[in-house]
Amino acid sequence: MPTTWTASGTLREAGLSTSTTGDLSRWWLKLGDPVLTRLIQRALRSSPDLDLARAKLQQARAKAQAAGAARYPELSASGSAGVTQSAMTSGRTTTASLGVGLDASWEIDLFGGVRKSIEAATADAQAQHEALRGVRVSLAAEVAIDYIQIRTAQKQLAVLKRNLMSQRSTLELTRLREKAGLAHEQEVEQAAASCTQTEARIPALKATLATAEHSLELLLGARPGALHATLGAGEVNLPVVPSTLAVGIPADILRRRPDIRSAERTLAAENAREGVAVAALYPSLKLSGSIGLEALMGSPGGGVGVTTSLLGGITAPLFQAGRLRAQVRMQAAVVRQALLTYRKTVLTALSEVENALTGIARSRQQHRLLHKALTSAKHAATLARQRFESGLIDFQPVLETERTVLTLEDSLITAQAEEMLQVIRLYKALGGGWSPPKNEQAETQEKAR
Repeated sequence: MPTTWTASGTLREAGLSTSTTGDLSRWWLKLGDPVLTRLIQRALRSSPDLDLARAKLQQARAKAQAAGAARYPELSASGSAGVTQSAMTSGRTTTASLGVGLDASWEIDLFGGVRKSIEAATADAQAQHEALRGVRVSLAAEVAIDYIQIRTAQKQLAVLKRNLMSQRSTLELTRLREKAGLAHEQEVEQAAASCTQTEARIPALKATLATAEHSLELLLGARPGALHATLGAGEVNLPVVPSTLAVGIPADILRRRPDIRSAERTLAAENAREGVAVAALYPSLKLSGSIGLEALMGSPGGGVGVTTSLLGGITAPLFQAGRLRAQVRMQAAVVRQALLTYRKTVLTALSEVENALTGIARSRQQHRLLHKALTSAKHAATLARQRFESGLIDFQPVLETERTVLTLEDSLITAQAEEMLQVIRLYKALGGGWSPPKNEQAETQEKAR
């Protein structure tokens, strides 16, 4: 693992700092948006994805418990009752019989096959536990991403409506100037076309907004339209990017990322299954015993009888046409695949963090430049409008400057949103959204139970 993140320098150049310490269990609190906080907390309580992951974890734990039962003897009880009638020359004879018995069997784990099966099932349950944590990490990030997309569409919609009002005012002024003989009909048509073009963008933005709302509602397990009032209330603003980002060191993600932890547990499970395949090559020893009572009533020789038995059996594979050894080789290849998957998961995690750090820095730089350009464009649009109203220029410069302002405002909102989205992707890449246990060994023992 590298000792530092290579993109940290780029982030500092953009005016942001990083920290090697910090609590990422509830990273959304650092964004300072109460609505987003409530939405994520609601999702973590009622999301269908989390419920499904919990059900899978329960299944995996039950499977591990069933595998653990193989360590102990099996005990079963039986009972029987019957009546026998026989007709002879001396008369009819009726005999009743009652019997009860206990049977026990136990396969001694000579070569560790049972123990490895238990290890594999336990590791599978642990991997599913990490998968549940991974759902929490992804869920918090996806809720935040949908929320940013909603706020972005709302801000873009507000900018469009504000510019549309300004363009309509310009259109009305142009019509008045035409009536006074100070403007040409062409300028009126250009102003009308500009208004219509801006207005035509509104339906597409509203469709994008509705889609993002429905996606967010699905994550929260809510019906379509349930969050419309909540998301539409109050002032529309994007969350604030923290000035300091707690990124830790690269080695931290081995402990924080649930997908890496899950891949490691999957590797452990497949490795244990290889032990099961190896144990199948060797003999197995099984002990069995039984005790029974049988009573006969109604016959001259009736009475109570006791039967007991104790048996030991050993079985060993002699000829399987190479099947057992082929299974060992097959499982060894599965272990190799799990190892490669684990390595790839680690490399993917490192790449995602680096990409997010770089994306934050570049979005911050783009944000600053666009803000500067927008300030100049607004000033130019004001001057052009004043000169047009004074009759010093025609309508074309006004139209061009207004289009420039609208484009830059839209681009600025997009850059702000992209910066925030990169921060969310960073926290997701770091595995934020849950707290690693302080005592890993104690947690492993608890999961095994």
